[in-house]
Amino acid sequence: MPQTLPNPPAHVQADQPISAPTAIVDAPGALRFSRLTSLLHLTSLWRLASLWHLTSLDAPTVAVVWSLAFAWAAGLRLPPWIPLLLALAAWAVYIADRLLDARSALRTANLTTLRERHRFHHRHRRVLFPLAVAAAIAAFWIVFTQMPIAARERNSALAVAALAYFTRVHSPFRLPSLGLARLLKKELLVGLLFTAACALPAISRVPNPGPLAAWPLYAAASFFALLAWLNCHAIEVWESPAWESAISPRTPKIQTQAGLLALSGIALAFLLGSAHPHPAALVLCGVASTFLLALLDRQRHRLTPLALRTAADLVLLTPLALLLA
Repeated sequence: MPQTLPNPPAHVQADQPISAPTAIVDAPGALRFSRLTSLLHLTSLWRLASLWHLTSLDAPTVAVVWSLAFAWAAGLRLPPWIPLLLALAAWAVYIADRLLDARSALRTANLTTLRERHRFHHRHRRVLFPLAVAAAIAAFWIVFTQMPIAARERNSALAVAALAYFTRVHSPFRLPSLGLARLLKKELLVGLLFTAACALPAISRVPNPGPLAAWPLYAAASFFALLAWLNCHAIEVWESPAWESAISPRTPKIQTQAGLLALSGIALAFLLGSAHPHPAALVLCGVASTFLLALLDRQRHRLTPLALRTAADLVLLTPLALLLA
């Protein structure tokens, strides 16, 4: 899943084990046992979801789902190496990002920047770092053995832009902002780069891929870039030191932004209409994710930071409904 780099400062809390809800309504013995069993199953599933986030498998999953969903919207079938390449590259980048964030925080003794995911990566760095290196090597092997030369040249600009942004974020020196970096905020840049990597494989395979022929995909990709921005922005707000006071229930800024984005998505789906039903359905999945982000923001005070961050990743998987239908 997309996120801004580096992670914004946040109050550090000790790692909290994920526990099941403690309130069990009084009921006859059989019903109470059944409810307790259900809670235990839900707790196990939530532990797996949290581990999915802590191990940085969230971003590769979202990248694969979105790339396959864009291909579905275009009526195409991607070669298997494309989603595999996206998954490997995203996993390597996100592991590296979290390890570098943890290292920087430890070097400067600024532990307030660390979250659960950073501490997890630091504790298991002897396992995760070799895995990230192996994933990066495998990704390079796919690029140079499976990707056509024309596609390699076409995607090189995107790769250079992503590498330049990543390097600038983690460089110990202040590098000057160039190009879009001067005009766009980091959350939007991350959303644009992430969505472009997911959508370009499908857009480039549309017959006669001109602006007129592929405009439904471009429109859907634009909406998903804004969805990725909203996800990044919400996470930054939730993890900022003053998130409780800055974004209080009386000023539901994220909910307002989510509502406006959802309305624009509904209007876009209506515009696509029956002429382009697949892109319209994909946009509606994005609208569902937007509503879920707004719901998370509304309920954020009732969730632990880890639960909130994990749920923010999970709500981006709504296009699975199209792929599994």
